[in-house]
Amino acid sequence: MKAVKRFSAALLVLCLAACTGDSAGDDGGSAAPPAAQADIDKALQTPTKLVFWTWVPDIQKEVTLFEQKYPAIDVEVVNAGQGEPQYTKLRTALKAGSGAPDVAQIEFQYIPTFSLTKSLVDLRPYGAEALKDTFVDWTWNQVTGANGEIWGYPQDTGPMGMLYRKDIFDKHGIAVPKTWDEFAAAARKLHAADPNVYLTNLASNQNGAWMGLLWQAGAKPFTNTGPESVTVSLNDDVSKKVGSYWGGLIAEGVVSADADFTDAWYQALNRGKYATWLTAAWGPVFLTGSAKSTTGKWRAAPLPQWQSGGQEVSGNWGGSTSAVITGTKNPIAAAKFAEFLNTDPESTKKLALEQFLFPATKAVLADPAFTGQKPEFYGGQAVNQEFARISDTVDKQFQWPPFLDQAVNDWDETVGKSFADKSDTSAALDEWQKRVTDYAKNQGFKVNE
Repeated sequence: MKAVKRFSAALLVLCLAACTGDSAGDDGGSAAPPAAQADIDKALQTPTKLVFWTWVPDIQKEVTLFEQKYPAIDVEVVNAGQGEPQYTKLRTALKAGSGAPDVAQIEFQYIPTFSLTKSLVDLRPYGAEALKDTFVDWTWNQVTGANGEIWGYPQDTGPMGMLYRKDIFDKHGIAVPKTWDEFAAAARKLHAADPNVYLTNLASNQNGAWMGLLWQAGAKPFTNTGPESVTVSLNDDVSKKVGSYWGGLIAEGVVSADADFTDAWYQALNRGKYATWLTAAWGPVFLTGSAKSTTGKWRAAPLPQWQSGGQEVSGNWGGSTSAVITGTKNPIAAAKFAEFLNTDPESTKKLALEQFLFPATKAVLADPAFTGQKPEFYGGQAVNQEFARISDTVDKQFQWPPFLDQAVNDWDETVGKSFADKSDTSAALDEWQKRVTDYAKNQGFKVNE
């Protein structure tokens, strides 16, 4: 896969035999009986080795906390790749019937793909339902199946906001745009004043940002209506509105569509080619390391809104989970490890403050040690606090398809290409709809359009 793989690599730089779970997919969604507390206690006291696949640097610190609490459990941490490379290895191991980990880091957007193939364990028998209120509401929806299955614990998130160059805004008398109409007007004003500067860059290779913007606009590109039934709506009125807006600004030449996470893109950030970056909550830390020459010049604000004076809404770009993999011989220990990693107060705080993962738990999002940070890079603004507030505005209903790789590849060749070529984005959305729908039908899905 392309765009999502690129995002996973970027996030890494930023952070510098079937078990009981299968039963839910086989019996219409009813969970297996809850594990008895005696069985849980026994599993956590029995010498056991677990294998954990993750790309988070230095996560051994959090793993050690678990091992200290449960000394009988030994967790081997393996970096099997970032995003798609890891998923390829995971699919290979599952198909071979050996070599798969007990627990793996799975991005939100891949949960439907792996749950469809019965590769994830339903965590309800191990007490997951009781932890729902620990997490931001929309993140829990991202790990919940159509029949109530719980496929993983949220680990980190990417609510979207706008990072902007205060110095460029001040120089050209531009107010922080509150609406997308104001944003378009500012884009025209800025580029007319300085043809070397664009208000923003919407990368032609970045499906993740596009999906986040659709999310914010209220689009529902995919709705999973059953194990092998999906509604595909990639060219509806909302999507066409978003497509016409961005395709129009790019064709007009006032917004750029440079590929992101490339050397040229990094250089452009440092020299001030882009006055804003529409990014996720992981963006502020990433930018701190990637655009050091611009220290003190950036600030954070919410995304502009489609409606003036209405309820503030955002989308999400990125984020991942800890999921238990089908075939583990130690489902209780694996489930409790995934739970501990993402709910233990010390572990979750470390993930936020030391690995710089944007939190999924309500407690860390309200912790002054996290929200009160005022980095010099952002002129002393409490950027984490701003994104923590934005996190509460993310729509809860957005879903991902169980064939994400194909959907993203097709986006690259249709919508993304229309940005790069400055061609008709509306027509590209129609083509994207056709390609994805044809693919899904050919794979045996019942497709509603």
